[in-house]
Amino acid sequence: MTSPRLRRAAAAAVLSALTAAAGLGQASIEGRAALPKPLHAPVMNKRYGIVAFGGVLSPFPPVAIVYVEGSFPPPASAPKASMAQKDLNFLPAILPVQVGTRVEFPNLDDTYHNIFSYSPAKRFDLGRYRSDERPIPSVLFDVPGLVTLRCDIHEHMRALILVVDTPHFVVSDPQGRYRLAGLPGGHYLMKVWLDSRTTLQRPVDLQAGSTLHADFP
Repeated sequence: MTSPRLRRAAAAAVLSALTAAAGLGQASIEGRAALPKPLHAPVMNKRYGIVAFGGVLSPFPPVAIVYVEGSFPPPASAPKASMAQKDLNFLPAILPVQVGTRVEFPNLDDTYHNIFSYSPAKRFDLGRYRSDERPIPSVLFDVPGLVTLRCDIHEHMRALILVVDTPHFVVSDPQGRYRLAGLPGGHYLMKVWLDSRTTLQRPVDLQAGSTLHADFP
């Protein structure tokens, strides 16, 4: 008779083998996006932010949001994300989320904030709230599009939420490098968001177990 310890070890080995096999069937995309050179400096000295120039909203310093659109199964559970207010700034200042994500807006400052958006993809006003507000104010983002966030109390505060109809997205590093892993093989439309008026795109064919190199432009 097999001991319980041996049975557990055998089950772990099977699970490990299945996980490895699943990994072999996944595809990846990596590369670099040419980031636009900033034409302006932020209004105030801050680690990271969103600035406006000529009606265009963009991250400072520049980064890209890379994602692929296609036919993907719905998430097993409703996705969640968070965008905090800290030191009178949004953290992170730019946030990609999948359609159907509920985003919390915790206030980590010792002052009131009032987060709002007039964007067509999501219009809301959370009203004034303190750091001890419970439950933490949140918003469900259920329509694809770019959402611009402001604070009614602190005029310099800006943030962007890019709502995409896919679970596969990533923010590049400051040099524009990115890597998207865990993709099923297939034909997709790949997009690179650079600012509120610039999104590059191209079709891609991914082979299971392989890595595609794609630079933009």
